[in-house]
Amino acid sequence: MNEFARLKQEDRRLVILRTMAEDSAYGVNEYVLRRVLDTMKHTVSADLLRTDLRWLEEQGLVVTEDVAGTVVAKLTTRGLDVANGVVVVPGVQRPMPEI
Repeated sequence: MNEFARLKQEDRRLVILRTMAEDSAYGVNEYVLRRVLDTMKHTVSADLLRTDLRWLEEQGLVVTEDVAGTVVAKLTTRGLDVANGVVVVPGVQRPMPEI
């Protein structure tokens, strides 16, 4: 993977985590995530999004479940820490400070 692709992947994963952190129940379905990613100029296939969600789950950052054929992801406490920049996980971009 080239440097640009790696940077995009890391940013995309951060966007996913931050989107879930903004939800009152800390959970979002794959269709909402794809729309949010698209607004952030990360247009991705359903397969790529599901791959990212599986990777995030392997890292203990989200849990997923299949609800009537739709993947629903929920943020873990560790995932919230990563979304807020409290914990750093290689493979997820660290958020920039808000000034």
